[in-house]
Amino acid sequence: MPSRNRDFLFAVFETQRMLRLYADKLASRHGITRAQWAVLAKLERSEGLKQSELADAMEMTPISLTRLVDRLCDNGLLERRDDAADRRANRLFLLPAARPLLVKLAELRAEITDAALDHMSPDQADTLVAQLQTIKNNVRDALQDVAVEPKTKARTYG
Repeated sequence: MPSRNRDFLFAVFETQRMLRLYADKLASRHGITRAQWAVLAKLERSEGLKQSELADAMEMTPISLTRLVDRLCDNGLLERRDDAADRRANRLFLLPAARPLLVKLAELRAEITDAALDHMSPDQADTLVAQLQTIKNNVRDALQDVAVEPKTKARTYG
């Protein structure tokens, strides 16, 4: 079946890249990275997650998340607390200093949204968001239909 629009993936990936670049520039105003911003935002919604749970939720490797969390702890924005049920685990909590920063980051999120949706009516923006949700659901369904093939050792020649 021929593709409906051969530029679709390029447009989506380029849009994502541009949004990330813009978010990086805006986050740097407050001395943090977009990745650190993402950690703070996720914890704002789900405070008390284990580091392993947060890594899974953010689709990051645990070591990459550990470095981010270390920096955020060093900057007085997060703290690790022992998990009462699992001595090997830490749970992550926002410190009071993170709250005013999260207010500023919410303003940046609004600034990014406004820039991205500029020249669109509210109805057009709502339609776009609904269409993106549909695309996300379609891809999620397609992922569930893909059979996972076991990894095989790559053949080497020579």
